[in-house]
This record gives sequence, C-alpha cells and structure tokens, in this order.
Amino acid sequence: MPTLILVRHGRSTANTEGLLAGWTPGVALDERGAAQAAALPGRLDALPLTEVVASPLQRCQETIRPLLDARPGLRAHTDERIGECHYGDWSGRKLAELGDEPLMEVVQAHPSAAAFPGGESMRAMQTRAAEAVREWNARVERDHGADAVYLMCSHGDIIKSLVAEALGLHLDLFQRISVEPCSVTAIRYTRLRPFLVRLGDTGDFASLAPREEPPGDEAPVGGGAGAP
Repeated sequence: MPTLILVRHGRSTANTEGLLAGWTPGVALDERGAAQAAALPGRLDALPLTEVVASPLQRCQETIRPLLDARPGLRAHTDERIGECHYGDWSGRKLAELGDEPLMEVVQAHPSAAAFPGGESMRAMQTRAAEAVREWNARVERDHGADAVYLMCSHGDIIKSLVAEALGLHLDLFQRISVEPCSVTAIRYTRLRPFLVRLGDTGDFASLAPREEPPGDEAPVGGGAGAP
C-alpha cells in the first residue's frame, strides 16, 4: 500500500494572533508561513509524489501552491474530509479566552468525549479523516501501484488524529502528539499495519531549544504556531 506524506499548512495569521481559526474564511499564511511553503518543494525534491490532496481551506491551498508550481504535471485534489475540525462557536476566538471554558479541560484530557458547541465532535473529525485516507490509499494504489507516495496537506488536529489512528492509540492520547506548521509526517501503510516513519519533521531543531516562556503542559488546540 502507499506511503502518505502529511504536511501541516505553514504558519498562518491565526497562529500568530493566537486565534482558533477552524473554518473561518480568509485565514492566510503569514510571512513566515509563505517562506515555509516556498521551501517545501526543495524539502520534498527526492520524493516521487503521485498525487496531492489538500484541505479546501486557504492556508492549505497556499501551502501546496509552490509545490504544484514546481511540479506542473502533479495532479492536485481538494477533499473536505481532511479540512480542519469544525470548532463551531469556538471558531475565531482567542485561545487564551478558550482556556477558561470548562470544555477545554475535556478537550485536553478526554478528547474522545469533546464536542464543540455548534460544531463537531473530535471523534467525528478523526473518523472522517481516517476514512479519507483509506479511500485515497486504495485509489493511489490502484492508479500508481503499491509503492506509490502521495501527499496530503491538512491541519494540526487532523494530522495528530491520523497519527494516533495509525499507531493504534486511543483518541484520548492524541494530545501527546505535536506537529508544527509545515512539518512533514510520513505513514507507510501495509496490508497488516501502518508504520509511522516520520513525525512532525521540519528540518529545524530551533523549537527544541529552551524558551523564555516554556510552552506549558496543555496541547495547543488547532496545532499551535510552532517555533518562535
């Protein structure tokens, strides 16, 4: 079965403003995010990508644009099932404010029980994304062979939930996974099991250095802004 390259979108204006973007329209890459996207073709140069599938949201579409420009023959597709979690009434709000919501504790410690007001549950988010991957795996293998490599550009919580699913982790453990903006995660699928072969690789170790303000023990909903 194919190898899936999961790319989180580059850093967005919502990331730097501390907002939970969700499906809010008009959320673009910021200057750093655009630079991350511009570097992506070089980082992936050795990979014989067969297809590119992206979330319909602007920040993902902008992230894959330099890659598609560099490979004009590469086919691109949009799939809403790998779009961001529908955060409902939380969308567009400051993450600092959401920290005081009782639901945030559930999101952090028991996400399989979390459902966003006016939005969807985290279980539903994981289910739709995993179904999309299974269908694309079959399609890519049919069209390009069992050793094919393809790419999906999606969002932090989506990618974390797919990694958890591949590792057989309960969704309640997915907050232990971290994927920074424009990081590359790779999952090689086989008939018997998936293998996680890369996780959140940015090629930059700056985010591992101590910070003036430690990141804390809560997982950033939506994925966070990455290294400063």
